[in-house]
Parts: sequence; structure tokens; C-alpha cells
Amino acid sequence: MYLAQSLRHGLRRGSSLQPSRDLRRGVATLTAADVEQAKRYCVNQLKQFSYESYLVRHFVPPRAQDAYDALRTLNLELARLPETVSNPSIGRFRMQFWRETIEKVFAGNPPKEPVSILLHKAITDLKARSGGSAANSLKFWALRLINTREQYMDNRPFTSLAALEEYAENTYSSLMYMTLAAMPLRSVHVDHLASHIGKACGIAAVLRGVPVLAARAQPNPTNPSGTPLERISTPALLLPLDIMAEVGLREEDVFRKGPSAEGLQDAIFNVATRAHDHILTARELLKNLQAGEDPGHEFEHEGELEHVYSSSSDQDAAADIQRGFGVLLEAVPTASYLNNLGQVDFDPFKVKRSWKLPWDMYQATRKREI
Repeated sequence: MYLAQSLRHGLRRGSSLQPSRDLRRGVATLTAADVEQAKRYCVNQLKQFSYESYLVRHFVPPRAQDAYDALRTLNLELARLPETVSNPSIGRFRMQFWRETIEKVFAGNPPKEPVSILLHKAITDLKARSGGSAANSLKFWALRLINTREQYMDNRPFTSLAALEEYAENTYSSLMYMTLAAMPLRSVHVDHLASHIGKACGIAAVLRGVPVLAARAQPNPTNPSGTPLERISTPALLLPLDIMAEVGLREEDVFRKGPSAEGLQDAIFNVATRAHDHILTARELLKNLQAGEDPGHEFEHEGELEHVYSSSSDQDAAADIQRGFGVLLEAVPTASYLNNLGQVDFDPFKVKRSWKLPWDMYQATRKREI
């Protein structure tokens, strides 16, 4: 799936990131220099190719920052796989590589590449602080992220808006659950907020990708900021098929006509409305919980794997939200994008990133609002 400005850049592995190895144990022994170099690499990847994540990382609790940097860089790598492999078999091989990498990292034997090194450091610190339970949760979400990315790496349209929401839950919400686990913070209410925010982020990510993936069929394609894009052979449109059918949108029209395709803006509006609904729901839920009131509706995923909570987790919602608020700031860039999309009449080819985004995030933190 698409992430902004990441299509042409594979994950570079510097030959200097070579942890020493204790041959008696067969386990990588990492130095502080190895970890620092891996951290610089991951942060630089976010700054260049996922600027919104780069902003959010500054508000994530310090104990969870290494995990955040590593996992968001992993997400970048997974997101650009469909654009950087020549055939599906190679893509599946790369996904299997990352599954095996996660297994090795959690077994204490990380491969010699930056994401693994930094994630290993984060997991080691997490286990020292809180034991193995939170680390096991993080591993569960990481594998779910990889498996879901693999399921959709052929860039086919979602069968329905509900399928898109499920994808968003299993990717972007999972990324937020991982950050919370890295703190660690297990709270039914914070997870509930993260679920709605993650769904909005995942849906918005698909909308952001429309100009880039569909523009492959256009001469001299550019991204929304006007930067020329490297031509890739096969165009794609990931909008849900049920929404496209409802408004009479045909993908070949988008490939040929771009923003002039009949029904495109109606389809974008319908999908964006669902993302905005999740943002509004999260805001109302946050307001209720901060006021000590009932959430207003139940968490639909409560009781599922890694969403089982003790009775005590329901008792101090305000304190949990205060601890995890930085993680919830993922809502701010998505809300900004949706607002900008509405201002250009739901033409995704015209949306530009708001220069006020850092200020908006600061204000959200100060006011404890999303």
C-alpha cells in the first residue's frame, strides 16, 4: 500500500551496521554505537518519507520512542514493497523475510539491519521494565501488520468499505497498539480510541495514494506537491468496489482522465466521510472519558486476542489517556488531511500538506484535544 513519497526508495542497509557476534552463543552482541546508528537511520527514514510520523514521534513517551521509530520504519518498508519488487513471488519472499526477522528479534538474535537492531533494543528495554507480557503483545501486532500487508500487496481494490476498515484496523490501528504496548499501557479505553483513530488513518492513507497509484497511467505523473514521480507500469485504484459501483466510477476512467473522471470526487467523498466519522467518534469518546462519563458505546474488539482486559483497566481512564495521549496524536495529521481534502472539493490530486501541522499538534497536546 502507498505511503507518501516512499515509492522510489528501498530500505538501504549500511555495511557499517555490523554487530559483533558471540560465537559461543550465536547471539548478536550490539554496541551502543550500533544502536545509535540504527536509530539515526530510522528517524531519517521517517523524516524523509513519513513526515507526519516524524512529527508524532516527538510526542510519543520516551520509553516507547525506539519501538515507534523502528516499527514505523518497518511499515514504510512493507508499504513500498509492491512498488519495489518485480513479481509477486519476490514480494512474498520479502514478507517472509520480515516475519522471520520479527521472530529473531524477539528471540534476542536480531539480523544485521537497522530496523531489527533498534527494535531489539526497544524489546530488551521493555522486558527489563515489565516482563514478557507486553513484548508478546507487541510481537502479535507486528506479525498481524506483516500478514495484512502481504494480503493486500497486489494493490487490488478493496471489495467493500467494510473491508477497507478491517484493513485499517489490522495495519494502522495495530501500529498504535504496538506503541502502547511498548510503553507499556494496556487500557480498554485507550485501545478503543486507538482503534477509531487507526481506522481513520488507514482509510485516509488509501485516499492519499489515489493520485500516485492512478497517475501511473498518465504522462509525466507528479505527486500532489508537483514533484515528478518515477513511472511504474501498472496503475492501481484501491477505492472500495461497493463505493465505486454506487457512484458509477470506473477505474479505467480514473487511469485515463485522472481527477476529471466522472464519479471520482463522489467516491472520495463517501470514503472520506467514513474516515471523518471515526475521527468524530474518537473525539466524542475522548471528551466523555476525560469528563469521567460513560464512553457512549462499547469497544467492538474487546474480548479478541490481545484485547482482553482486567477489571481494573476500566477504573482510571483519565490517567491512562493522560499517559498515552501522545500516541493518540496520530489523529491530528489525518484530521488535517481530511479537512484539506474537503476544501478542494474532494479532489485528491489537489490536496497539499498543511504548513501548520506542527503547530496543530502542539495545540492538540496543550489542550488535550484531537
